Amino acid sequence: MNTPTTAPQPEHADLLVCNPEKTAALLDFPSLVGAIAAAALEFADGKIVSPERQVVPLGADGVMLSMPAVAADLGVHKLVNVQPANREHQLPTIHGMVTVCDGVTGRPLCVLDGPVVTGRRTAAVSLLAVRRLLPSAPRAVLIIGTGVQARHHVEAFADVYPDAAIWIRGKDAMAAQAFCVNLQRPGRRIAALASATPEDVDVVLTLTTSTEPIYNEAARAERLVIGVGAFKPEMAEIGKTTLDGSVLYADDPTAAEHEAGDLMRAGIAWSRVRSLAALLRETPDLRQPAVFKSVGTAAWDLAAARVAVARLRQAG
Repeated sequence: MNTPTTAPQPEHADLLVCNPEKTAALLDFPSLVGAIAAAALEFADGKIVSPERQVVPLGADGVMLSMPAVAADLGVHKLVNVQPANREHQLPTIHGMVTVCDGVTGRPLCVLDGPVVTGRRTAAVSLLAVRRLLPSAPRAVLIIGTGVQARHHVEAFADVYPDAAIWIRGKDAMAAQAFCVNLQRPGRRIAALASATPEDVDVVLTLTTSTEPIYNEAARAERLVIGVGAFKPEMAEIGKTTLDGSVLYADDPTAAEHEAGDLMRAGIAWSRVRSLAALLRETPDLRQPAVFKSVGTAAWDLAAARVAVARLRQAG
């Protein structure tokens, strides 16, 4: 695949800084899904370089995460600060930014809001998995979790699959109900769920920081399970029963070996885990149950930056 190059521009051009609202407006989900599909193939072919993220201490209990990615057309650097103690001060736990530069000249082009980029591109990865692993559009989606990632996934599925019912399961009924009230919109089918998974649910998304499996039902055909929340070895959302009975995919299998706690705890052989690029290049057997594990990579941030830059250039 040929990637576009950009002509040199004046060094004095103003650097555009996009707030969360502007960043979200630039990153529509259909465009993100297409950009991530293209980036996944480039990443697998070595045309996008995305080294392992660097983690350094920040403050008493916080961390600073540095995640660059470079391709022929663009380079990005996502810097994310995580401060758990901010909850005590009613401040966001996560702050961050994505700096985007021209791949030819290195000239900075814009700065995007880091949490918004992360949330929307992660939800777009889930949408891409659904597109490849379900035989038809989902009828009902179960989202387990009521945090920021859950909110982005509600927005994504409501946008791309507006006819699907969205069920929400939280830590308790009150949390789930409050989440649904906050995200209710005219025509949106969203409701809190007490416990049992409805029979017609064909997508289950786990979006928590749980250290114990929260979904461990027998694997079943035409129900796709997507694990998003567990990103440390000590975390686990999907149980061994589900994993052992499923075909397994991960957006970045190499990173999953160090971060996918649910797969690690279940003793999964890594040779079983196929990449997102393989999922795109091959024809999956949709008769088999599947689990897709999303761990993330800065390559997806670069894909989001491509969408944002294209929209900004269209706007002039």
